Amino acid sequence: MRVSAFVDGFNLYHAVDALGQPHLKWLNLRTLCEQFAPRPQFDITGIYYFSAFATWLPDKYRRHREYVKALKAVGVTPIMGKFKPRDRECLKCGHQWQHHEEKQTDVNIALYLLLGAARDWYDRALLVTADSDLVPAIQMVRQEFPNKRVQIIAPVGRKPCAELFNAAGGNECGHYMERSHIEQSLFGAAILDSSRAVIAHRPCEYEPPPKQVPVA
Repeated sequence: MRVSAFVDGFNLYHAVDALGQPHLKWLNLRTLCEQFAPRPQFDITGIYYFSAFATWLPDKYRRHREYVKALKAVGVTPIMGKFKPRDRECLKCGHQWQHHEEKQTDVNIALYLLLGAARDWYDRALLVTADSDLVPAIQMVRQEFPNKRVQIIAPVGRKPCAELFNAAGGNECGHYMERSHIEQSLFGAAILDSSRAVIAHRPCEYEPPPKQVPVA
């Protein structure tokens, strides 16, 4: 069975961030998706990662760019949206500040989910998200392409609303990501290409904690 995976990058990132273990963010999405679509029964034909760069935050921007390079090295296709600055003002004190709103990600996911069905990229779509805004896109895929299946993978610690699972066909069409899935899907310290050249380095902020030696 051909599988394409569509990963809501921010939904997954904030779920992993809530675990309080930064090293878990250095996550190999191909290995992660293979746990939910293992060979030889499934053939992952494409993995699409949807996110946006926070260019005004230098450290996060640096880490995110390195992460995207690592994803590309394992055949993941990044689809990047953007952040839009928006002025905010406190109604009580009048204090003003600039807020950044992420744009395009939900629309991009919906478009690629439908495009993949229309172009016959997949028999089953893995949709990694807990965002109910994608319900209409899921419903349209099932309505217009009844031979296609959509499987929801809820990010670790996130409980999606019933509407999301129901849109895919019920609870049997949804799975919950566990911390163990993350821990078994981490990149190494360096990502190499076919010629053994280094493509990406694990940021120092994502170094795993030292292993504790049991006391005799």
